[in-house]
Amino acid sequence: MLRKPSPGDRPSSDQLHPAIYVTLICLAVWFAIAIWGFASDGYTDWLLVVVSGFILVAASITAILSRVRTGRTKWDRKRFRDWITGDFSTRTDKSRSLNAAVEILLPLGAAAIGMTAFAIVFMTEHAT
Repeated sequence: MLRKPSPGDRPSSDQLHPAIYVTLICLAVWFAIAIWGFASDGYTDWLLVVVSGFILVAASITAILSRVRTGRTKWDRKRFRDWITGDFSTRTDKSRSLNAAVEILLPLGAAAIGMTAFAIVFMTEHAT
């Protein structure tokens, strides 16, 4: 009979899995594509280019941070399933990796989905 692992049995990490960084970059690109649904005239397009540039810089910083390592690379070889079922350590506390991943991805995911919804409404109102 298999026993449920206790919290002390779960592996712990203080680094994000590379899949979390890839998901952050994908959500940033989705957000950048969604804002282009508001393009209409020359001035608006220029502002969208500026905002897209800011998003590109933020995604680039995320990509650079994903490559920075502190000398411990054992989590690079772990599967995502092993990382997500473990614990994630921060400076102040330890929480489940799944909860940490949701807390990290939720703001950008909600913004991307919301911006897509606003762009769809904007395009349907201006199509008539």
